[in-house]
Parts: sequence; structure tokens; C-alpha cells
Amino acid sequence: MKIIHCADLHLDSKMTANLTREQARERRKEIIRTFTRMVEYAETQDVRAILIAGDLFDTRSVSAMARNTVKDMICTHPQIDFLYLRGNHDSDNFLSKMEEIPENLLLFGDQWTAYRYGSIVISGLERSAKNSATVYNSLVLNHDDFNIVTLHGQLENYAGKEQVERIGLSDLRNHNIDYLALGHVHTFVMDKLDNRGIYCYPGCLEGRGFDECGPKGFVLLDINEQEHRVQTTFVPIAARTFYTIEVDVSGVMTTREAAVRMEQAIAKTSYSSGSLVKFVLTGEVEVDAEINCDYLRDLFTDYFYFEKVYDRTHLRVDYREYENDASLKGEFIRMVLGSELSEEQKAEVIRCGILALSGEEI
Repeated sequence: MKIIHCADLHLDSKMTANLTREQARERRKEIIRTFTRMVEYAETQDVRAILIAGDLFDTRSVSAMARNTVKDMICTHPQIDFLYLRGNHDSDNFLSKMEEIPENLLLFGDQWTAYRYGSIVISGLERSAKNSATVYNSLVLNHDDFNIVTLHGQLENYAGKEQVERIGLSDLRNHNIDYLALGHVHTFVMDKLDNRGIYCYPGCLEGRGFDECGPKGFVLLDINEQEHRVQTTFVPIAARTFYTIEVDVSGVMTTREAAVRMEQAIAKTSYSSGSLVKFVLTGEVEVDAEINCDYLRDLFTDYFYFEKVYDRTHLRVDYREYENDASLKGEFIRMVLGSELSEEQKAEVIRCGILALSGEEI
């Protein structure tokens, strides 16, 4: 039996953090289209069920287009069960708009709910403050079944700022779990749970920012019931991919020289023209080096779908060179170096000051 494990689709995400209004509108449509392509893939691969481990939508206010697309894909594929566990971004908006829940849309609640497919059992529970104390002790699974358990939340050892339910792997060990299907983390992660099972975050279907770089997609499970084992495959499906390219520009003195280094870095990749790329300039440069990030971004605007350039270089400052420098520049640099600013702040202040003294735009 084949099952797709996906999560964190975030349909209707605004997508305005980096993109223009037109690009954001296009990306919102692409994310919805990626969901339909996943369902179409499931149809061609004879997938029996699609397990959505939370955050199908991004906001409480779901657009008619996103809502209707998801409903239509469910209703037009009755041979596929859609098992939907709501995450911290989901609400009742999607379900409340339906006059009738399709038979192949299977839901989880705040108590453990299980769906059986022969000897394969898929259990899930929506975490809340009410059930946090009993979530693990109330999970009872048959040793002879192939048990899939789905939850949405962050692993207990993660020190994140977001308020989301924590998942204790130690509390889920030795519960007869074969595959722990998780949602919330937007990067593909798979590891051993205990001597019997594994846990997995499939990541999101589409990256939405440069904190979600690299291939995005879902996990295909091919379960052999007789031998009680599973073969897992990560399937990349994103329409576009975010990448970060670090470019060492040590020693360059001009923007043109930095551009040459960037071209050399691009030549070492095979990123498509539809990619979204962030260039991060690194290395050590002279105080008088002139690097204009806005110009570099405009210079490479035709290379990819979206580009941005960050200057993360360090200034090479020899304190002895400015000890007796009677110029305005020397006095300025000595003043900054003698301040209580951090080294990073000193470098940025010196960089801006040198640009100003040279008549350049800051």
C-alpha cells in the first residue's frame, strides 16, 4: 500500500516578504498548483491515502480559490483518502464552508482517532492544552499492526520562539510505532525513533523564504504489509526553489570585481532560471573597497526569478595605519575603533562613513 505524507502546505500564504506584488500573486497560485500536482502524482502512482500532517492553509481566512481547489481535488479523487490533521495555522474556516464533508476526507480530533487499512493503522490527534497531559499515555497500538502515528508540533529539544505544542520523542518510544508522521518543521528530517520505528518531517511543498532553501516536497511510503516494513522516498515537487550562494570576495576593491566573483560562483551551480537566489558576500576587504549591493542585484536580475544581495564581508583594518593619520578619515576611524560598539557594528559604521566621505550613496 502506498501513502503520501505531506505537511505545511500553507496555501494562501501572502508570499510578500521578498517578492513584488505580482510575483507574490504568482507564487500563491503556484503553491496551490503544487498541491494539485501532488494529488495527480498520487493518482498515477496508485497511492491509497494522502496524510496531511497539519498547516494545510496559512491563515484563518481561506480564499475561495484555495478552498474550492482543495475540495475539488478531494471530490474528484474518491479512490484516495485524504487524512487531514489540522496544525497551528489551520482553523475551522475550510471545513465550516462545506455543506457536506466528502467521504474520503478523514479527520482527526482532540482524542486519538484511527483509520484501518488491513493491517495498516493510521492514528492521529490534534494537540491542545486540554490533552497535553494525557496524549502519550492514551495512545494504545496493536503490536501486530503496521502503525502510523501523526502529530503536528515541534520536537521537545527545540528552543523556538513560536508557541506550538511540543512533541516528546522519548514519550513516544516503545509504543509500537512504525512511522511517526510529523508536521511543523519545514525541512525534510528523518531519523530513528526506537528499535522499531522512524520519525519524519516531510518539510513543506514549496519554500516561502530564504529560511526554507533547497528541495521541497513530500514523502512517499510504500508499505509491505506481509513483511511489515516500509520503503520511504522523498519526492521533490516544488515549482521553484530557494538557494543561498555564498561568494568569497576577499581582496576585491570594486563592485565590478565582486560581480566577477558572483559570476564564477553561479557557474559552479546548476540552478534553474526560475530559482530564487540570495547572494551572501563574505571574506575580508579593504576599508576603501567599493561594493554596491543594489547595483549587483540589478546586474543579475535576469539570471533568476528573484535575487537579493547581502554584504557580510569583514573590513581589514590595520590599527597601526591610522594611529598617526591626520586626515578626517583617520580621525573618524580612530573614533569608531575606540568606541564601545561591537566589532560588527564598528565595521558597518566605518563602511558607511568611508562611503559618505567618498561622496558615495549609503
